[in-house]
Amino acid sequence: MERYQVILAYDGTHFAGSQRQVPKRRTVQGELEKALKRIGWSGTSVLMAGRTDTGVHASGQVAAFDLEWRHSPDDLCNALNANLPPDMAVSAVDVAPSDFHPRFDAASRRYRYRLFCQPRRDPLRERYAWRVWPAPDGETLQSLARLFIGRHDFAAFGSPPRKEGSAVRTVMQAGWQPHDDEWSFDVQADAFLYHMVRRLVYVQVAAAQGNLSAETVARALAGQAQIPAELAPARGLTLVQVTYPQNLVKS
Repeated sequence: MERYQVILAYDGTHFAGSQRQVPKRRTVQGELEKALKRIGWSGTSVLMAGRTDTGVHASGQVAAFDLEWRHSPDDLCNALNANLPPDMAVSAVDVAPSDFHPRFDAASRRYRYRLFCQPRRDPLRERYAWRVWPAPDGETLQSLARLFIGRHDFAAFGSPPRKEGSAVRTVMQAGWQPHDDEWSFDVQADAFLYHMVRRLVYVQVAAAQGNLSAETVARALAGQAQIPAELAPARGLTLVQVTYPQNLVKS
């Protein structure tokens, strides 16, 4: 019996989030467990690195499970993909230490949010990005992103997983990259609050469109002002990577 770490990619459009919930609601965890059972898994629950909301995508979600498997990790990857639905795939499989936990052992997580600037609908892009108009000011986006780097109390931008939990998080990276009429926001932190990335994106775009002052955003980060309780749409958000100390995964 070995513990395996798998990297998952999925299109979140038709999932009710990543975490298994009540029966009849389609989730990433539920589909992975179905695929595992088809190849002989007898466990009760896989471990996940974190929750993604309904409609949120992933290219680097991490899951772990114990399995009696007599073949190679590559064979396990192929077997899982043969049993997963078309909107899910395993990109890598590794043997991990027996006590590896993809959530509690994570050193950081990185998300990417995509938006594009057009006055009219673009059905081919709107499945994976937020259409924004008028176009936000790029310099404002960049300056606001830099505010979030470091250790802050992000209570104005999300809620902790537990009711009495801390809202303090350390952001290692936050920045916007332009490409033609698109912008992507990359943010990496030791952990994230519930809805934190989508709220960060919303307030930055609102300020960059002139609907909210940059000073108000800065004061909200310092706990001195309130900001709109709005979220950027889930469809623009992707969990890109979860990082771990090197000693936690066998090569």
